[in-house]
Amino acid sequence: MTTTFKLGKNGKLYIGSEGDDLSALTEMGGIKDPSVPMEAAEADNTFRDNGGWDSTVAGNRKLGIEFIARWKTSDANFQALKNAYLTGGLVRLAALTGEKSPDGITPVPGSDGPMGDFSITNFSRSEPQNEIITCQVTAKLTTFDCWVEEGMVPA
Repeated sequence: MTTTFKLGKNGKLYIGSEGDDLSALTEMGGIKDPSVPMEAAEADNTFRDNGGWDSTVAGNRKLGIEFIARWKTSDANFQALKNAYLTGGLVRLAALTGEKSPDGITPVPGSDGPMGDFSITNFSRSEPQNEIITCQVTAKLTTFDCWVEEGMVPA
């Protein structure tokens, strides 16, 4: 039986410096519960010739990436997120449903998602009594690069 769905545990979040190519990004470990909220503004397109129905078209889009990270100051990727937050700098992120292409040539079927430069707008620490210290991270898109398909940047 073939699986026709992707499990969240197979998703990958890649990080790098602002403007990096997909090949230069490294996988982020120590994260959980990532989400990729995407929405479009609504523009009214209602005119009299629409039979009395309101009409809406999509306007500008918003894209974010939210996740919980392990508070681990010895981790270079964690430091990159923290530094981007503290300095107002940017990080390159790619939120894929699977692996990126190992060589940029061999496709990874079913692996896709957005890639671009992001601003870190939330970096809130949580210190529950009987759990490890974590950080709620919210990244908001600053520059959209592309929608990665098959684990590769489209030509």
